[in-house]
Parts: sequence; structure tokens; C-alpha cells
Amino acid sequence: MRATKPRSRPRNQRVSNSRQRRQQHLLDVKVRSQKATQHRNRRVLVIASKIVLTFALIAGLCLGLRFGAKRLFFENPDYQLSRIEVKTDGTLQREQVIAAAELREGENIFSVQLERVHDRLLQLAQVDEVQVLRKMPAEIDIEIVERKPIAWITSDKQISDPFTSEAAFLVDARGVLMKEKKLLPEYLGLPLISGCKSESLDAGKTVDSFEAKAALELLRLSTGSFMQTRFQIREIDVSKGYCLLVTDKNHTRVTFAFDNLEAQLRRLEQFLVYCDDSKQELETVNLLVQRNVPVTFTKPAAEVINETIDPKETPKIMKAIPLNQTSKPTEPALARPKQPGGPQPFALRRAASTQKGRKDPKNNGE
Repeated sequence: MRATKPRSRPRNQRVSNSRQRRQQHLLDVKVRSQKATQHRNRRVLVIASKIVLTFALIAGLCLGLRFGAKRLFFENPDYQLSRIEVKTDGTLQREQVIAAAELREGENIFSVQLERVHDRLLQLAQVDEVQVLRKMPAEIDIEIVERKPIAWITSDKQISDPFTSEAAFLVDARGVLMKEKKLLPEYLGLPLISGCKSESLDAGKTVDSFEAKAALELLRLSTGSFMQTRFQIREIDVSKGYCLLVTDKNHTRVTFAFDNLEAQLRRLEQFLVYCDDSKQELETVNLLVQRNVPVTFTKPAAEVINETIDPKETPKIMKAIPLNQTSKPTEPALARPKQPGGPQPFALRRAASTQKGRKDPKNNGE
């Protein structure tokens, strides 16, 4: 009998059954999940350690820099403020500037905040521009450009001397009001803007009324080459509310409207040229009118002087004396005038001499 060979098994055939395979799969999943958890925890620990180490390094670096800066700069006596240089082109005093900037010698130069000093100085009414520089090791330089006043301004309609009045303020081209502690002699020649009652005037404020802004604009425009020498404004009255009453150095009174000031100045320039050609002086001009502008001229200076020295004789008016009912009709007619010693009409003098001759006994032959 022939022996039978064992049956060969296919090479890809699984040995385990489905139950064994299911159990193997579950075990494999558990092992993999534990490894993944351990790996993830390890990564988190490494990242956290790096973050903590980084923050520790940063904190240590900051503390080291702070300590070093404190020892080298902020507590170093070489950097104590020992000099404050103040340069200004106006009337501000050094003590006034230092007090406004809140600076004091002896403090650390690095503790001074330049921006804060800059803002404090700009709050002064006289300051237009300011520059603050830190110079090592112990100096701070302050350069100030002060506001240039161009006029006086007051709410009063008439003021005798704005230089000594408490109601008058200086104003610059931007309309900022100032009250100078030290008045310069050149402030005496500044024009006056009067009658500004539409707003409260206070040092440091900016005028915002339409009348005051128009007056400042007129002053700015009148600084041209020709107008500056021929028409120098001395006073601008804004109390009317609808016009500007301007008086120049020659006492010429010009009425301006609030708008189109450039055109009105050109028209005024034509009148001034005509006066120079005709050798006359303007007295009043009303530029509110577009056509047929009302203009008056003053008398020549020579004529005014002659009238002052040799005034014209005014005829004397003789007052008649009323007749008395009881007196004779011939005697009142020969009554003398009220002013004795004054010139008498020829008829009265002749009648008086005739009457005297009749009454004189020598003439009657007695």
C-alpha cells in the first residue's frame, strides 16, 4: 500500500483563526496607545521645560540689565543733571522756563522725559516752538521760539494806553492771546484791536470770533511793500459787528467789510496812489460800497496852519435894543451897541457926534 504524503499548506494561509486574530488585534492596539501616550507626555514635558527655561533666561537677563543699568547709569553720579541751558528769542526768563519744565539740577539725566518737558513748555502762552535736547553726560539744552505779537486786543471800545491797561492783551498772527510780564518798548507801536466783546479774553486762549479773525487777517495782508509804508494801521474797531473801522497813522478812517479784504486793499491802494499824484490826503473812505465810493479829503497842512495863525474875521452882528414906550423916538435909535469900545457903524457915529454938538453950549454960542 502506497503511503500518502501530507498535504502541503498554502504559503499565505493564516494559521490562527478569527477569534485568535481578534484577540491579537486588541492587544496590539493597547500596546500602541500606551506608547503614544508616553511619547506625547514626553514631548509636552520637553516643550514646557523649554518654555520655562526661556522665561527664566529672559527674566534673568532683564534683571541683570536692570541692575546693571541702575548701577551704571541711574545711580551713577556722573549722570546727575548739572547744567540746564535755556535759549529764547523773547522775554521769557530762565527761571520761568525751568519752573514750567519742572526741571531741577541734581536729578538723573536719564530720568528726565524729554517729551513731557516739551509738552509742558508748549503750554506757556508765549511759546510757539520748543526743542529739548539731552547732552551727555549731564546737560539739557532748551531752545524756545516765542510768539511774536502783532497787535493789542481789548474788549473795551476805547482805551487810552493798552501798555498799562489790564484789559488789553497781546495777540500773535495765529490769534493766541498773551500777557507778558516784561513789556518791550517795541510793543508801544503795535496796532490796537478794540471793541471785541463777542468772546472772553484770557491769556493762552485763541480768539475764535469772526471779527477778531478778520482784523488779524487785515493786519497780515496790509504788511505788503506799498501798504506797509503808505498805510500803517493804528487801530481797528470791531464793535460795529458788520464792518471794520480802521484808523491809520495819518488819521485816515477807512471802513472795511469782513470779506474780500484783498480786493478792498487793492481799491484803497488806488485811492492812495491818486492822492500821492494829486498831493492830497484822505480823510475818510468807505469800502463797503462797490461803486461810487464815498471819499473825503483833508485840508492841506499849510492851509490849516494859516487858519490857526491868522483866522478869518467873523462879522459882528449888532443887536438892536427894543424901543421904550415913554422915551423919545430919537434917543433909542442913537443908543450905543452892547459891546462898548467895539467898532460902530458910520451912521451911528455921525448921529452921536451931531447930538453931542447940539447939547454942547459952546457950539450953541452961549
